Amino acid sequence: MGYDELVAEGLTTPFEGWDFGVFRGRYEERGDADLPWSYPGLVRERLPAAGALLDLGTGGGEVLASLSPLPARTAATEGFAPNVPVARERLEPLGIEVAEVGDDDQLPFDDASFDLVISRHESYDPYEIRRVLRPGGTFVTQQVGGGDLAEVNEALGAPAHGYADWDLRAATDQLTAAGFTVTWQDEARLPAAFHDIGALVLFLRITPWHVPDFTVERYAESLRALHATMSAGQPLAAHCHRFALIAQP
Repeated sequence: MGYDELVAEGLTTPFEGWDFGVFRGRYEERGDADLPWSYPGLVRERLPAAGALLDLGTGGGEVLASLSPLPARTAATEGFAPNVPVARERLEPLGIEVAEVGDDDQLPFDDASFDLVISRHESYDPYEIRRVLRPGGTFVTQQVGGGDLAEVNEALGAPAHGYADWDLRAATDQLTAAGFTVTWQDEARLPAAFHDIGALVLFLRITPWHVPDFTVERYAESLRALHATMSAGQPLAAHCHRFALIAQP
């Protein structure tokens, strides 16, 4: 396909939850299996001792559902409106409450409601996490770091995204200031590549925080230049930035 067809496809391809299967062969990244830790493993190790679990930013509920059997009380939040009905369709039949939340990271739950709070790639307020955790509770998170796919912004001539300073040290400092002790931590960068301009446009469409002012018209010159190099067999190479930690109040 040519530039116009690929861009049109990127702007219209349906996307729900966080199922990246639509990118197969077009955008490739070393996934969670290539990280030096296992996020599902970190959570599963702690599930037997948890009577109540909260999953922040559940997306379409895919990861949470895969962790079953889950505690008798399990709840989830989601802040991206299109994902909320997807998550409810998947999780409510399992007895899991899905609460829609706003951008302020405030949680609609009582104090000391959960033994375990987990967050995969979702923002959070450390003080809210501490508030809803029971004494002796645990917070487990894997985060997308501020260096994630920075090469995309550079290639487009776009400003660095607003969370460029978000890394393991910043997260650890925030949690420590909120009264947590970080008991385990790790950080990694893995290779990624965009193979066609349609995949890049779709990615930027579903991650509006990455280039907040992105439109095809605003970045047309850079997009066309990238299309030319991609069509010549040279993908846009980038790096994923991930970190994870475990903390207790």
